[in-house]
Amino acid sequence: MDRTNVDYQQDSLQKKLNKILQPTVGVLAPCPIRNILDRFSDKWSTLSIFHLGDAGTLRFNELKKRIDGISQRMLTVTLRTLERDGLVKRRMFPEIPPRVEYELTELGRSFLMQIIELGEWASDNSDQILKAREQYATREHSASAVKW
Repeated sequence: MDRTNVDYQQDSLQKKLNKILQPTVGVLAPCPIRNILDRFSDKWSTLSIFHLGDAGTLRFNELKKRIDGISQRMLTVTLRTLERDGLVKRRMFPEIPPRVEYELTELGRSFLMQIIELGEWASDNSDQILKAREQYATREHSASAVKW
């Protein structure tokens, strides 16, 4: 039986999914990506990474001005978490007043490239998603009207 490119692509996809979803032993168990994805599923981490990727190096208040709606406390927590995960480098200068700058690490820049892909996908497909939401809302509204 001849195998097609589609067959090989499906095998490759299945191998990747198996690798991601297989249970592991250790800190990231039971799923090796759950702990990591939880960190980046919040909008503040993603927005911080986008803005640091765009600007290169930013001081705390410069970054805060760029991220609409984030509180000082939330930005502090977000940056500490990103620093702990090795995605952001914090550099403090012994000046008065102290100057602190943030920038992406090499790991942070590699992650930025991945979420840019996701951002492009979201931008390219936003019309379809909004249309699907409208259709769903219309169906749900019609279904609930029939029940009553």
